[in-house]
Amino acid sequence: MKIKTALILCAGRGRRLNPLTLKKPKPLLELSNITLLENTINLIKKLGIKKIFLNTFYLKDQVKNYLNNKNFNIAIDIIEDGVEILDTGGGIRNMMSNSDERNFFVFNPDTIWNSNYLNCIKNMDKFFENNKIKNILLVVNKKLSFDKKLNGDFNLKKNLLTKNSENEYIYTGCQIISKALLNGKGKKIFSITEIWNELIKKNNLFGFDCGNKFYHLTNLEIYNQLKK
Repeated sequence: MKIKTALILCAGRGRRLNPLTLKKPKPLLELSNITLLENTINLIKKLGIKKIFLNTFYLKDQVKNYLNNKNFNIAIDIIEDGVEILDTGGGIRNMMSNSDERNFFVFNPDTIWNSNYLNCIKNMDKFFENNKIKNILLVVNKKLSFDKKLNGDFNLKKNLLTKNSENEYIYTGCQIISKALLNGKGKKIFSITEIWNELIKKNNLFGFDCGNKFYHLTNLEIYNQLKK
């Protein structure tokens, strides 16, 4: 793969998992004796990616100490959001500003990543490169979601994403995005959804169907079900 750098979003407060996240950041919650963050890093390593940027804000010292005490055998730089949380778009752009790369993988650690995702992520990467696009999202049909209450985010047809009242596909928490898409954003704090919506208006937001069963740490109820 040509993309050598991945970004992991670790700044959020994880309020839907209170009270667990009152004293521990969501990426450090464990399932099957492994943290969500380690699970994500392991997948990134299996993809052959050489560098990780990881942003922090809420309970940032815990994330820093965790990484200092583990040896993941991959270069990981912690990029702090700063005095205020930058939201997903701002956080991604802030991490990108520390790299000369043009394109990046972005991962949310609250998806339960496993090796079944490797082939579809590699195929998504090939589609991205072959079609010379700037953003593509890994999505899954909501029928494959463990959490049956999750609403769809998009519709997917011929690798193009749209939105309407009957969205059938869920964003998995993995995307490839070009730095060029965020450079022009005037404000410092913004959601990545703003970028996606702008691309949808131009009929230019791409998706890739992974076809896997989807396990996502939506809230405390789902966390307790997954722990059983």
